[in-house]
Amino acid sequence: MVFSLVRFVVVLTLTLIATSAFPQAVNSRERARSALASPDAAIRAEAVIWIARNGAPADAAPLYDRLHDESPVVRSYAEEALWLLWGRSGDAAVDELLERGVQQMQSGRHRDAIATFSEVIRRKPAFAEGWNKRATAFYLAGEFHRSLADCDQVLKRNARHFGALSGAGLNHLKLEQYGQAVEWFRRALQINPNMTGIEAEMRELEKLLRERST
Repeated sequence: MVFSLVRFVVVLTLTLIATSAFPQAVNSRERARSALASPDAAIRAEAVIWIARNGAPADAAPLYDRLHDESPVVRSYAEEALWLLWGRSGDAAVDELLERGVQQMQSGRHRDAIATFSEVIRRKPAFAEGWNKRATAFYLAGEFHRSLADCDQVLKRNARHFGALSGAGLNHLKLEQYGQAVEWFRRALQINPNMTGIEAEMRELEKLLRERST
């Protein structure tokens, strides 16, 4: 799950800033993959940016390691790059439909968004982000069980989708299933430890569960 069209604006802004600052030694997929292991944080960041701008979902795998990078800039870029890659279906018409659903969701038209994401899923059922966006729309509409079912579909297609993992936790939280929420949050943070809001929520729930057990 995890919502926001703002993500896309932010990462593009960061890309424009960063590419003017970095030496631009990364100019191919092969160089980008190699540069991800560079001892220089600026080169690693440039590599992440190249993949974010030019990559396909198949290029996502090496970015998960960068979620644990020693540089906070690289970690942030890696998270945004993964969201960008996840959002590319390989079909321009489907991507346009997904974007329409995001706009509907952000304007509070949750039912319209659900219908739009359902069409994305119908057209491309293997596309995990279609399911993830519909999970988000169901969550915002208060349909937590249906959102959970879609989170499950996301994870069948992308087991490391930290948005769906944390989204499952948020649904369990709304259903007051606090122990399950903690477990899902923990799984999400193992993949992406940079979600400070999710970590704070998990700590509060852990405290609540300890108090209830005493």
